[in-house]
Amino acid sequence: MTTIIVGLHISVCILLILIVLLQSGKGAEMGASLGGGGSQAFFGAAGPAGILTKITTGVAIIFMVTSLSLAYLSGHQSVSSVMTGKTTPVEQTSK
Repeated sequence: MTTIIVGLHISVCILLILIVLLQSGKGAEMGASLGGGGSQAFFGAAGPAGILTKITTGVAIIFMVTSLSLAYLSGHQSVSSVMTGKTTPVEQTSK
């Protein structure tokens, strides 16, 4: 179970980094007014703000849930062991 959550958590981390890097900063509108607005033609006239913001919110929620799940699972380790029924070896003292 922990392995699945760790794999999901790493995937969400990478996805979150990529989504944040795709978003334009607050000062990006200044460059568009000087003639640099053609770079956002891929996302349409309105830009990527609407859909990327919603995706970022969803991925951030998944990131928080997996973080809390991993924290809970690490604090509540199971008590079972693969070494049940075995005794610990006695230490030999040298004279």
